[in-house]
Amino acid sequence: MGYYLNNPLLLSLYESETKKPYFVDKTRMLQELIPLVEQGNNHVCITRPRRFGKTVMAAMVGAYFSKGFDSNEIFDCLDIAKITGYRNHLNQHDVIYINFAEAANESTSYESFISSIKEILQGDLREAFSDVKFRKSGTIIQDLRMISAQTKTKFLLVFDEWDCIFHKKYTTRDDRESFINFLAALTKDTGYVSLSYMTGVLPVAKYSSGSTINNFIEYTMATDDKFSEYFGFTESEVDELYRRYKAKVNKRNVSREDLKFWYDGYHTPQSERMYNPRSVVLALDRNRIRSYWTTTGPYSEIADYIVNDIDGVRKDVALMVAGEAVPADVEEFAATAMHLSTRDEIFSAMVVYGFLNYEDGKVHIPNKELMDEFAKAIRREKKLGYIYDLANASGRMLLATLKGDTKTMEEILQFAHDTETPLLDYNNETELTAIVNLVYLAARDTYYVERENKAGEGYVDFIFYPERPGDDGIILELKVDDTPEAAIQQIKDRKYVLKFQGKMAEKKRHTGRILMVGIGYDKKKKDHHCKVEFL
Repeated sequence: MGYYLNNPLLLSLYESETKKPYFVDKTRMLQELIPLVEQGNNHVCITRPRRFGKTVMAAMVGAYFSKGFDSNEIFDCLDIAKITGYRNHLNQHDVIYINFAEAANESTSYESFISSIKEILQGDLREAFSDVKFRKSGTIIQDLRMISAQTKTKFLLVFDEWDCIFHKKYTTRDDRESFINFLAALTKDTGYVSLSYMTGVLPVAKYSSGSTINNFIEYTMATDDKFSEYFGFTESEVDELYRRYKAKVNKRNVSREDLKFWYDGYHTPQSERMYNPRSVVLALDRNRIRSYWTTTGPYSEIADYIVNDIDGVRKDVALMVAGEAVPADVEEFAATAMHLSTRDEIFSAMVVYGFLNYEDGKVHIPNKELMDEFAKAIRREKKLGYIYDLANASGRMLLATLKGDTKTMEEILQFAHDTETPLLDYNNETELTAIVNLVYLAARDTYYVERENKAGEGYVDFIFYPERPGDDGIILELKVDDTPEAAIQQIKDRKYVLKFQGKMAEKKRHTGRILMVGIGYDKKKKDHHCKVEFL
């Protein structure tokens, strides 16, 4: 037993996860890995955004296969124990488990990073296999070959966060190439590997040039359905977690609807809904719905491409912030130095990092948690120019609406139309809707904004449900080539007020006034008229 080889701390890591109140059993994934181990010389790389359970799953794989300890008590109670032959591989393998993020965070240079890994791993191997005749100056690869040749041992490699070193400022392009070569030498065309199981955010195949490390079969969230159910929470799993929450917490501040609105929105290639697991667990554990998203280095780097409007990407991002999906050709984003030159490359990167979801040929912001992050970024980045101005006018628009100040409302809407560098062509229903969404961007801080597209043309309906008890509710109707009075009449005819009151009753939340807001836009005159009625 050593630091990287059959470390019993791996068992402790996974065992602690299983004891948490909102643990989700994903051990059936082992059923898909066992045949690969039996075949031998298989290499799997699963890439997912941060906070999607990659490290927990890597720990599970190591805790199940490693012979460095006895994990019967843990796995006998989990789903994998129901599988025929479950014990055939339980604690039967020599597992080398390396969390590259841990090593990278403890290093100040690439040289110290890779030297530490090599030194520790080689020490583990020579101590565990002391009867093997090693070359005094032999490399790790040579040691592994010696062990395999003299003892018939095969190793199961588990590498977590393989790509973390690429986000360290101390690494150069040559360092990254050196690391890829190290992984290739360790895993490719060897007789001592039964399975390499590797996780990360970035697709390894696209980083590796030529045939350097093409032995890995890669599974991404955007293009591959296999293994998708094991990363992120499915609808049924969140239902079960919410049942546990209701049984555990008396004074509940989180609704099942909240979890969907805030953390759902991701999809597998087969369109199964997936939730951000970290955020769901934190919301239930802390009994508080909020954004638990943590922005890191890649976010700020991608944000630079948006601010600088590379390939006209700014307009599309604004449309997504307004709630629209935009067409994109999402590729398996290449990690190389973050050099992105086209909108599709930028959006591909944003999908890989979990900032966007990709479905049916379009990208969109998946949920309120991410929408809030985008909205904050737009409202603080002055370099976005017109979009920044419009987003920051949204606070004034909300205040004017609550006061019934239709003159100010019309001025802000006219500003959105009359700018010298218009965000949109402003001549179709989608773009008119986007403008209304943007000028009410600030409302998302204190309202749940529901939008309903209706059959036919000429209008779209918004309902603003207040999050704070006692705040006013807003029902807004947009009419094209018609009057704001007609819009308000439609609100009355369609009985939207009853729908609003019904949902507020479900939430057991009292509200202040209900505002019926009509906005009429005249395409020929290119002007807006607003009307507000209070109930």
